Amino acid sequence: MIKTVIIEDEKPAARKLERLVGLIPHLQLVATLHSVEEGVEWFQNNPHPDLIFSDIVLGDGLSFDIFEKVATKSFMIYTTAFDQYTLKAFKLNSIDYLLKPIMQEDLENAVEKYKSFLPGDSNYNTLEIKSLIKEEKQKLSRILVKIGYNLKVVQTDSVSCFYSENKIVYLQTSERAFPTDFTLDELQEVLEDKIFFRVNRQFMINSNFINNIHTSPYYKVEMEFQPSEEITVSRDRVKDFKDWLSN
Repeated sequence: MIKTVIIEDEKPAARKLERLVGLIPHLQLVATLHSVEEGVEWFQNNPHPDLIFSDIVLGDGLSFDIFEKVATKSFMIYTTAFDQYTLKAFKLNSIDYLLKPIMQEDLENAVEKYKSFLPGDSNYNTLEIKSLIKEEKQKLSRILVKIGYNLKVVQTDSVSCFYSENKIVYLQTSERAFPTDFTLDELQEVLEDKIFFRVNRQFMINSNFINNIHTSPYYKVEMEFQPSEEITVSRDRVKDFKDWLSN
C-alpha cells in the first residue's frame, strides 16, 4: 500500500480530496492535516508517508513552511488554485502540480506518474527517483501576475521575452510588460528551453517572436514585442545561441 497524507485547510475541499483518493486502488490515507502548525506537529511525531497531496496556501502560511521545519523524503502532489508557486513546488519532491478544481482523472494520472518512478519491488533509492522526477518536470505554461488589486494569467507562449530591470523581472507581451515574482535564473529552470533562451544576464527571449538578428558587429536581436532596451547576445553565448537557433 502507498501511505498518503492530505494537507488542505478548507474542509469541504479536504473531504472531496479524501473521496477522490479513496477511489484510487493501493492508496492508504493515514492523516488529513489542515494547517502549517498541525502539519509540523504531525510530521515531527509520526512516520512520514510515501506520498503527500498538499494544497499550498494554508490559513496560517504556506505548506512549504512545514517542510522547511521538518525535512521529509515523502513525494508531493500539489493541489492549488494558484500556479505562481510552481518553481518552489518543483524543488520540493514534487511529482505533479494540479490546479483546482481537481478532477479524478488528473489525480489518477498524477498517482500513475508517481508509480512509474518506482521499481517493481519495495526497495528503492530515493535519490534515483528524485533524479528521474527531475527529468520529467513539467514546464511552466502560464504565469500569474498582479495588476494593482487584480490578478491576470499570462500564457508563456504569448511572452516575447523576460527581462530584468531594477532587480525586478518583467514579462513582455503584445499588451505591455508585467512584473513577475521570478528571477531569470529561476525561469531558466522551468521554461521550455527549446523555445526560450537566455541571451545575456538581462534578457531571455522566445524564438517564436524573433523578427530579425543583426550579426555585425555584435549579435543583436529584434523581437516582435520588446521593451525599449536593445537586446544583444553576450559574446560568450553566441555559439550556444546559434546552436539553439538551429535545433
